[in-house]
Amino acid sequence: MSTYQSPDYYLLDELISEEHKLIRSTVRTWVNKELLPIIEKHAQEASFPSRLLKGMAQLGLFGPTVPETYGGSGLDYLAYGIMMQELERGDSGIRSTASVQGSLVMYPILAFGSEEQKRRYLPKLASGELMGCFGLTEPDHGSNPSDMLCSYEEDGDEIILNGSKMWISNAPFADIAIVWAKNPEGVVHGIIVERGAEGFSTPETHNKWSLRASATGELVFDNVKISKDQILPNVKGMKGPLSCLNQARYGIAWGALGAAMDCYDTALKYSKERIQFGKPIAGFQLQQKKLAEMITEITKGQLLVWRLAQLKNENRATPAQISMAKRNNVELALKVAREARQILGGMGITGEYSIMRHMMNLESVITYEGTHDIHLLITGSDITGINAFS
Repeated sequence: MSTYQSPDYYLLDELISEEHKLIRSTVRTWVNKELLPIIEKHAQEASFPSRLLKGMAQLGLFGPTVPETYGGSGLDYLAYGIMMQELERGDSGIRSTASVQGSLVMYPILAFGSEEQKRRYLPKLASGELMGCFGLTEPDHGSNPSDMLCSYEEDGDEIILNGSKMWISNAPFADIAIVWAKNPEGVVHGIIVERGAEGFSTPETHNKWSLRASATGELVFDNVKISKDQILPNVKGMKGPLSCLNQARYGIAWGALGAAMDCYDTALKYSKERIQFGKPIAGFQLQQKKLAEMITEITKGQLLVWRLAQLKNENRATPAQISMAKRNNVELALKVAREARQILGGMGITGEYSIMRHMMNLESVITYEGTHDIHLLITGSDITGINAFS
């Protein structure tokens, strides 16, 4: 049974509604009951707990901000953030599954799809009947996706897609993929590719030390014929995939904080129970220093995403603001995890506690959806007006 207590040093609960608290409590209870009892086993075995998908769908964790008309819950961005925070308190990989489904698959269909595409796919994605993935990163193009090689040629009412994508969460089991590829003129478009198309395969990525309970794979397209009506009609260029990444990065900023909060709570409890030299190690100055710095960083992160949620709800959050929150909160989460591991000593590396799993997961989170350094350059470009990427 989980004894987790959510840290709230600046009484931020006073700033959120009872509805948001109920949403948090509901997801937290599900994480405690369904996710935590099995996650260590799946992480050790490097297997994805697919049985969780039904429950995640029932909780509305897939596309919670999508309007009810299309099967979503019509919630605001504060609710979405809280949901991701609670999910990643359980595991970054499971939060990634939800983030991909909502921010990288459902969002582009909602924002850029035709009405027929929205009606066809969104309700099934919200219910978990269909699962999706997002194909942008390529073997040779990560931080510079505009140089992608994946492309298609036109052939009457169809297109012929060639190329590959890698490091794709959900790929091994996804029913559809939102794939970004260049047309014959070199302009990037989004394409809905369904599993089963001839020449389309999704080999799984093995031997990961991070996100071990998440299914990762490649997307390979070998002369895949796709109807033109599978192209997202209402966006072209890099605006499409980058706007999706903004949605995902927002969720990550909240999610990483959940991992940090879990590590802090574990370390705080352990420090009060572990006796050395005749007293709890919580009574020693160096341990108090660690814990005080951890709660300070967590509190700063909480304030950052709370304000960001307000700006998102008002449609005023800029990509640069989202980048700052993603970079800051993932960095602080890693620092908290490393300090928490030290407080637990040798026990910190075992699967009896969640800390080492969080730490390994966060090594991926700090890289995907924009690396730590890239987000620094986004902030730098925003404040100076000078692009350092070229």
